[in-house]
Amino acid sequence: MKKLKTISVLSIAGFDGSGGAGIQADTKTISALGCYATNVLTALPIQNTQGVRNIFEISPKAIEEQLRAIFDDIYPDAIKIGMVHNTTLVNIIADFLKDYTGKIVFDPVMVSTSGHRLIDEDTITACIEKLFPLVDIITPNLDEVAVLVGNKIATVEQMEVAGKSLLNMGCQSVLVKGGHLDSDVLTSLLVLQNEPILSFHTPKIATPNTHGSGCTLSSAIATFLAQKYTLKEAVGKALNFVHEAIFHSKDLIIGQGNGPLNHLYAPQKLITYEISM
Repeated sequence: MKKLKTISVLSIAGFDGSGGAGIQADTKTISALGCYATNVLTALPIQNTQGVRNIFEISPKAIEEQLRAIFDDIYPDAIKIGMVHNTTLVNIIADFLKDYTGKIVFDPVMVSTSGHRLIDEDTITACIEKLFPLVDIITPNLDEVAVLVGNKIATVEQMEVAGKSLLNMGCQSVLVKGGHLDSDVLTSLLVLQNEPILSFHTPKIATPNTHGSGCTLSSAIATFLAQKYTLKEAVGKALNFVHEAIFHSKDLIIGQGNGPLNHLYAPQKLITYEISM
């Protein structure tokens, strides 16, 4: 007897009631790219398109039980990790995933759009020590890179140096995102161990609607990795997806601040394949 199986991608991330970032953005992205999304909620930020107002904690026991429930039932083909805002949570996730053999993408959410630090130094240290060696790629923006390396990053040359420094912190690979560059053409760099740096270039789109772009990119990379694309292919396809999602949202009015991307500009059908039962 033959049945149809889906490709599942797990988002371990925070909440966004406005629907543009966090688990909501991840679920939309994973679904739009043809995979089945599952979730583990790590925190309850109170936010909208104008910014983060507060962050409420989820109990460590609840997070561990969420992970166990998903793994017992819908084992993920790839994982995206987003907001991990305290050391206890870092330890729980790292311990739970230490034997996981699929691909893991970590978007180190450390700084809000308004420039506020969202996690403390101890948590940053825990992320570096516990999560960086565990994951296949990290995807920091320039503000987060600056926090990690201790220097402001404003040029592509500085991005290259910072990317190499991040590899020395134990990462397998780093995508240094150039979305905050003051340039008409945005450059992102894929920095790999013992390989030349790869550059990806996209024209900047004049729009305030970029809320959740980092969440969208990291979950898109995880989704393409789950579909068995190489890391280089997954990064390129994910960057293109984000660019198109921003382009198709540029004239939308959703909220009174930085609106979300249009994740559903061209949704794919759910990818399935036959298995014997």
